[in-house]
Amino acid sequence: MNDKVILDRLTKIGELSSPEAEGAVRCTACAHRCLIRPGKRGICGVRFNEDGQLRVPWGYVAGAQLDPIEKKPFNHFLPGSQVLTFGMLGCNFHCSFCQNWMCSQALRDPQADDALSQITRTSPTELVKLALRNGAAALASSYNEPLISAEWAAGIFKEAKQANLKTAFVSNGYATPEVLHYLQPWLDGYKIDLKSMQEKRYREMGGVLQHVLDSIRLARELGLWVEVVTLVIPGFNDSLEELWDLSRFLASISVDIPWHVTAYHPDYQMDDAPATPAATLQKAAEIGEEAGLHYVYAGNLPGRVGSLEDTHCPGCGNLLLHRHGYQVLENNLTEDGTCPKCGLVIPGVWK
Repeated sequence: MNDKVILDRLTKIGELSSPEAEGAVRCTACAHRCLIRPGKRGICGVRFNEDGQLRVPWGYVAGAQLDPIEKKPFNHFLPGSQVLTFGMLGCNFHCSFCQNWMCSQALRDPQADDALSQITRTSPTELVKLALRNGAAALASSYNEPLISAEWAAGIFKEAKQANLKTAFVSNGYATPEVLHYLQPWLDGYKIDLKSMQEKRYREMGGVLQHVLDSIRLARELGLWVEVVTLVIPGFNDSLEELWDLSRFLASISVDIPWHVTAYHPDYQMDDAPATPAATLQKAAEIGEEAGLHYVYAGNLPGRVGSLEDTHCPGCGNLLLHRHGYQVLENNLTEDGTCPKCGLVIPGVWK
């Protein structure tokens, strides 16, 4: 039995769909809203129509490991803690600069087919037990795009909640209102990649910019803790105009949304683009701060971006969290998440 057949058997009937004429189904797990006819697949490649029913990924991981929560990156979500991160296969985008392409582009790119042999069967109970044994404070769905396996994540997160663990998504944000409402009772943190403010760039990746912008806004309205990441790529999205557009958009929703600007390293199909200089990240962060954002961070270049790894109080400037890379070296927040110097409440998930 080949790996793809095994993968198709590791599925269950999906909940994020509606019936259409002639046995077709409309998938609502992501903003593509694929109309999937019997025997066909959605754009992601892992959600498919079998005899008029939507089958979705279930019962396996393509990777699971313990990570610092700062690696996701989350800076206002249980800082200094460990998170059990799990991922599956497939994606609803095809980004040429993907840093996780071996998982995300499996089923689409033959170069990534080796990932099919790396899957491990498991259950929500086993993953929660693994998190607890290793002292994790949270579980996160990451590595590939978690929206396309939202039912699996929800199954895990329901059990995680019973064990008093926090939960998180690391996502491209190409969501629908249906999937966000579906996840909301079980999801605490939502890290969203805002890859560009240019519609043509999102078309190249296989999406529509507005759907991501809408997801950021709705996730905040639903009470999820949202942090936004932009992978700054020279010649792709690093113009001053675009960085201003990114900053102003986030500030228009809330100046308290943490914005991470991270460094690109040549990978996958865009290996001719240069690595992002530290100075570019520092300039992007400066723009974010000028746009009014209270918490702007530069990542992937530890020790090279000054204090942009740290969290400061926007009220009095007091150092609250001192970091180097994924390590929290100093945490001065009170237990209630306030500045010990001026008493300002710092937004986030602190306990």
